Amino acid sequence: MTSNNDKPTAIMKATLQRMPLYYNYLIDRAKDGDIYASSTSIAQSLRLTPIQVRKDLACVSQNSGKPRMGFEIITLLKDIEIILGYNNVDNAVLVGVGRLGRALLSYSGFNGYGLNIVAGFDIDEDLIGIKINGKPIMPIYKFSQLVKSLNINIGIITVSSGAAQSVCNLMVSAGIKAIWNFAPIHINIPNNVILKNENLAASLASLSKELADTF
Repeated sequence: MTSNNDKPTAIMKATLQRMPLYYNYLIDRAKDGDIYASSTSIAQSLRLTPIQVRKDLACVSQNSGKPRMGFEIITLLKDIEIILGYNNVDNAVLVGVGRLGRALLSYSGFNGYGLNIVAGFDIDEDLIGIKINGKPIMPIYKFSQLVKSLNINIGIITVSSGAAQSVCNLMVSAGIKAIWNFAPIHINIPNNVILKNENLAASLASLSKELADTF
């Protein structure tokens, strides 16, 4: 850490991807009433090595662990929240209120990770005006207006492959700066927009391959 208030200048991508695992583990330990967690106990629970855990946490923690006790859980959770942005809730909008879109709108746990989906958009007139988990479903022609008025930076794509690129273009033109894409297709974005693809089919194929290799 560069200071008590600054984020580190660089964290390896693999380290960053492990942070939610540490966070969830520490949350469970805190719920159990634990005050400290050692790198060894964390490593055993997450199937990592203690050395890897110590290296990862050294990148984010403002305080080193205490001998024979480990890291103070509450302090470490706060450090990870800063790195992952969980302490700053970002508003997002979702386009495509099919089964997956509805599932994401219905999930209340995103707020705990710094994400608040404020509305869903669709072209199906039967969906317009209803609410899912308190989130209104709005017509697509109101997308740009809402994004600009609320200064929303994150867009979630849960439409079909054929509609994904046009939805992406709409998001970019409205000022969306980061896109979470669940459509199983490559979409083109400008260099100043962040794209995260979630290919469920590819993940399932990877899981099946690992299962076949293991047993």
